[in-house]
Amino acid sequence: MIEAAADITEDAFLGGQLLLKQKRSGHRAGHDAILLAAATQAQAGDRVVDLGAGIGTAGLALARRVAGIRLSLVEIDTELAELARANAAANAIAAEAIVLDVTADAEAFAAHGLVPDSVDVVLMNPPFNDPARHRGSPDQSRHTAHVATGETLHAWVHAARRILRSSGVLTLIWRADAIADVLAALSRGFGSVVILPVHGEAGKPAIRVLVRAVKGGRASTRLLPGLMLNEESIVPKKEVRKILEGRAVLPLAEP
Repeated sequence: MIEAAADITEDAFLGGQLLLKQKRSGHRAGHDAILLAAATQAQAGDRVVDLGAGIGTAGLALARRVAGIRLSLVEIDTELAELARANAAANAIAAEAIVLDVTADAEAFAAHGLVPDSVDVVLMNPPFNDPARHRGSPDQSRHTAHVATGETLHAWVHAARRILRSSGVLTLIWRADAIADVLAALSRGFGSVVILPVHGEAGKPAIRVLVRAVKGGRASTRLLPGLMLNEESIVPKKEVRKILEGRAVLPLAEP
């Protein structure tokens, strides 16, 4: 059951094109989810699965841009899944919200219609903070959304690989300083990897990587020029503002 109205906020994304309700405390949707959506390649008719969807931000942002996708929002937290379902309905977007642990086995996925080799596109923003260096939040939902174990990424990539059809596409966002973990996780079953570093400020190391990979892909790995989020004044650049407002996409989403 969704919490009392006082514990819920309604926030605008994509320049007001998407209005989402989310819990006032705990994990809050932000730029990462919108960048993930803007990096995801999809077309009408595609079956798309957002793993760890939370309140549905990334998947619903993608659906707002690409009409006609068949969207499933997979989330382990029952309250967040209920919010995702409500957000889809409130924004007149056709989507199903599934309460499911991404690390569950194939039988659990199949029980929700997510059988092997059945999905065209998977996007995901897994928990990625290193527990050895990051003090987890006492809020359990926030902790679950942010803190990874040593097996998190491999388990999530495995789930994506299982449900994707041959030549299906996975897009994910992860910590830039752990790009080696991403490449290791993708080394089994994925290829044609394209990486977009995301920098918070000019002259500083990347803070995120957006990665696209193809199940069974054979093309060489490519590293794209980095995306700079802010000017020196800490104001989002015009190009980035267009992306965050849903008026432009990232190179990973282009054919």
